[in-house]
Amino acid sequence: MVTFLGVLISLPCFILFLYLFTFVHKFWWVPMRITHVMSSQGIRGPPYSFIYGNAKDISNMMKKSTSSPMDMSHYIFPRVQPHLDSWLHVYGKNILYWQGPQPQLVVKEPRLLKEIMSIREISMGRQDMGTISNKVFGGGLVFSQGDKWAKQRKLATHAFNGERLKNIVPAMVESVDMMLKRWKDAGTKEKDVYEEFKTLTSEVISRIVFGSSYEEGKQIFQKQGVLIPLAAKQLSKTRIPGYKMIFKDKDDLEIDKLLAGIRDTITNMIRIRENTIVSGDDSNSMTDYLGILLNSYHDVDENYKLSIQDIVDECRTFYIAGHGTISLLLSWATLLLGFHTEWQETAREEVREVFGNQNPSSEGIARLKKMGMIINETLRLYPPTLSTIRKVLKETRVGDLVLLANINLHISRLALQQDMGIWGEDAHLFKPERFSEGIANVINKHPGAFLPFGYGPRICVGSNFAIDEAKIALSMILQRYRFTVSPNYVHAPIQLITLCPKYGVQLMFQPL
Repeated sequence: MVTFLGVLISLPCFILFLYLFTFVHKFWWVPMRITHVMSSQGIRGPPYSFIYGNAKDISNMMKKSTSSPMDMSHYIFPRVQPHLDSWLHVYGKNILYWQGPQPQLVVKEPRLLKEIMSIREISMGRQDMGTISNKVFGGGLVFSQGDKWAKQRKLATHAFNGERLKNIVPAMVESVDMMLKRWKDAGTKEKDVYEEFKTLTSEVISRIVFGSSYEEGKQIFQKQGVLIPLAAKQLSKTRIPGYKMIFKDKDDLEIDKLLAGIRDTITNMIRIRENTIVSGDDSNSMTDYLGILLNSYHDVDENYKLSIQDIVDECRTFYIAGHGTISLLLSWATLLLGFHTEWQETAREEVREVFGNQNPSSEGIARLKKMGMIINETLRLYPPTLSTIRKVLKETRVGDLVLLANINLHISRLALQQDMGIWGEDAHLFKPERFSEGIANVINKHPGAFLPFGYGPRICVGSNFAIDEAKIALSMILQRYRFTVSPNYVHAPIQLITLCPKYGVQLMFQPL
C-alpha cells in the first residue's frame, strides 16, 4: 500500500518535473545555445527575452511607426518593418532576432544570400506557422511540405499551365467589365479602388475555383475577408504558452465560428459536385479548380489522392494567395499611376497599340512590355507579402557559416528591394525604366534583390495568373479612364499579414 501511494504521489511530481524541464529547455536553454553559436560566428541581434523573445519590442515599434500617416514617399521600409530597419543599422547585414523562442536569421548580405538560395534543402523548408496561422491557413499548398506538398504542387501547376491561363482570360475580362459597368452606373468620380479590386478579385477567383457555383464561392470569400484581419490582430499579440488552450477571447471565438462556416459551406459544395461527377452530369469537372481537386479526390493512386480537408484547405489557400496578392498589386499600381501620370499615358498608349478599343486577349497580354515594367516596379516598392521565410531543416554549412537546425531564414523583400546599395540613389523613386532590360538582368547582378513571388521550388505557382489579371484590369481601366490621386487619400501602408493601405486608395476618375 505504501509503495502504491508513493507511486501515486511521485507520478504527478514526475509529470510536473518533465513539463518544467521541457519548458525551460525550449524557452531558455535552446535560445541561449543558439545565441552563443551564432554570435561566435559574428551573427548578432537584439537580446532574447524569456518566453516572448523580441515580440513585445516588435509590437511596440510597429505601433509607434504606424500610429500616424506618413508623407507621400515610397520608402516605406522603416514604417512597416521598423524593427528590421533599426536592427540592420545596429547589428549589420545579417541579424538574429526572436519571435518567442523561434530564432529568425535575417539575411541581407548578397554573398550569403546567393549561397542560401542555391541550397534546395533550405529552399524547401517551410516555417512553423504557429497555432493561429495553422488554423486560418490550413494545410494548403503554400503551407504544406513533403509528399503532400509535391502532390498539391503538381495539381496547382496543372491548373495554372499556359493553356489553362489562356482559357481563363475571358472570365477575367468578364469580371473586369462588370466592375467597370458598376463604375459607370454609379457616376461618382472618386472611388476607393482598394475596395473595388477586392470585389473584383473575389469574383475572378470565385469563377475560376467554383465555376458555375461562383456566387456561393463569393460568400465563402467574404467570410475569409473578415477572417484575415482578425488573424492578423491575434498574431500581433504575445501570450504565455498554453494560454489559448484555456482561455479564448472574443476574436478567438469569432475566428472559430468563421472557420466552421467556411468549412461547412465548402464541404457541402464538394458533396454536391461529387455527386454530379460520379453521375457524369458535371460539365465543370475539369474546367474549374474545384473540379480538378475533386478528380484528385477520386484518384485510385494514393500518391495523387486528396482528402476532403485537403480540398477545403486548397480552396482557402487559393483565396488568400490570389485574392490578397492581386487586389493589392492593382491598388498600389493604380496609386502609382495616379501620381505619375506620365507613366499612365505611356501605358495607355501601349494598350491602344496592342488592343485598340477591344478587350484584352491572351495573345496581346505578353506584348505589354511597358505595362510589365510598371507592374514590376510596383512589386518592388509595394510587395504584397513583405518577406520570404524558410526553415533550416537540418544543420547546414553555408560558406563559413554553420546554420543550426530549426532556425528560420528571413529574407525581407523591402530591405532588399529598397536598398540604395543595390538599386542606386533613386531606389525609393518610382522608375519602371529600371526593368527595361527585364527581370533577369536585375537578378543576375544581385541574386535575391527582387523576389516578389518568392524563389526556388516553392516560388508562387500562380505568379503568371496574377500578372495576367493585373494586366487585363489595368488595360481595361486605361482604355476608359484617366485618373489621379484624390485629395482625400491618406498614405498609411501597414502590415496586416500582407501590405495593405490602412485607409484605402482613393482616386479621381475622368471618363475618356
